[in-house]
Amino acid sequence: MKKMILMAMALLTLTACNDCNDKKGTEKVEYSRKAVIYEVNIRQYTAEGTFNAFAAHLPYLKDLGVDILWLMPIHPISELNRKGELGSYYAVQDYKAVNKEFGTMDDFKSLVNEAHRLGMHVIIDWVANHTGCDHAWVEQHPTWYEYDALGNIVSPMDWTDTYSLNYDNKEMQAAMIDAMKFWVRECDIDGYRCDVASMVPTDFWDEARASLDRIKPVFMLAESSEPDLTLCAFDMVYNWPALFLFDEVVKGKKNAKDVADLITTQQRKFPQDTYFMNHITNHDRNTWDGTEFERLGNGVEAFAALCYVLPGMPLIYTGQEVGLRDRLPFFTKYAGYAQEKNDTYQFYAKLNELKHTQPALLAGMAGGKWEVYTTNQPKQVLFCGRELSGKEVVFIANLSDEKVFFDITAKVPRGVFVEWFSGTVMSFEETASMTLNPWQFGVFVRQ
Repeated sequence: MKKMILMAMALLTLTACNDCNDKKGTEKVEYSRKAVIYEVNIRQYTAEGTFNAFAAHLPYLKDLGVDILWLMPIHPISELNRKGELGSYYAVQDYKAVNKEFGTMDDFKSLVNEAHRLGMHVIIDWVANHTGCDHAWVEQHPTWYEYDALGNIVSPMDWTDTYSLNYDNKEMQAAMIDAMKFWVRECDIDGYRCDVASMVPTDFWDEARASLDRIKPVFMLAESSEPDLTLCAFDMVYNWPALFLFDEVVKGKKNAKDVADLITTQQRKFPQDTYFMNHITNHDRNTWDGTEFERLGNGVEAFAALCYVLPGMPLIYTGQEVGLRDRLPFFTKYAGYAQEKNDTYQFYAKLNELKHTQPALLAGMAGGKWEVYTTNQPKQVLFCGRELSGKEVVFIANLSDEKVFFDITAKVPRGVFVEWFSGTVMSFEETASMTLNPWQFGVFVRQ
């Protein structure tokens, strides 16, 4: 009987959360459905590393097709236990101030206003799990932190420049939400990317989201791949599993079938209106694991294009749009890079146009159904698509280092298609066999 009662309670909880998700799903900010997100590393984007220097490049990113600007943490960085010369952005000293390295509060507000004028939206990075070691709360509110058996404030993992916050303390939670409301109310930002979101209780995020939405509808991205965070609090989660799987495919440890199976599983596992942030690089991977070229080799463009066809939203990281081959340092200043409209820029601009113009690629439940088409070489060939109201985008790629000959063995996409980059016209119904060179891919749009 006890087991049955617990099961019933769990079902009631899940139903309540699903009701919340369904309601929120219909209220997602509409611009997010077809959006491309760009991660801005203010420190490293320009030689100056300031808000104002970055703001001068907003038209360049608008031309690229960027819709949401995610700014890495903009807050002052703690000096106590600081790592490296300039410290980690994620060791926050003050939740209601800007890093003077980047400029003033007025500079930041001007940046947000200009982005809005150009039709872009701005979210900022939020670090709720921990503060820097000399945050004012350490002295003013010591009970807001976690301690070890010896009475020392603890640091999460090896982040010794930070102290862990105590989420059993409701006063701390209220102060954190108040700080998050500050930026929406005072600077008109459009939401948050929340660092290590799964290390913070989900019910805190649920309350924070509701509080922010009462000011204005916001967009929320969780650095997490946990389904429960998408029930009420977050619009989008990291597609960490796909990001790491791409590396394994290049190494030959996984294959195209594993990619197809992962996406199919995610579609069953997550609430219907979940967004996945699909990407081939970000600040962590670039700095610590290598650039996309180091990790993915000749597969860079194939995986980048795939990120636009997969359910969710594609991410571009600072420098990715020009094919920057440098790792951006985390604790020191980088010289900045040339924002030029080279071939790589044109490649991503074309993909962004695809995202903006094809209704099948809308994020969440507004988009087309995910479908995998079968071939006799499933370990090498990824053949998939998304269709909505007769419109379909098909992706086909050889995710291997070897040339592959293959047959389409079952259901095929119907109609006449045009390859997005080359303009080649073809019909899959009339093509029984195909050949693809290593890492060759195509993106096809039904006419």
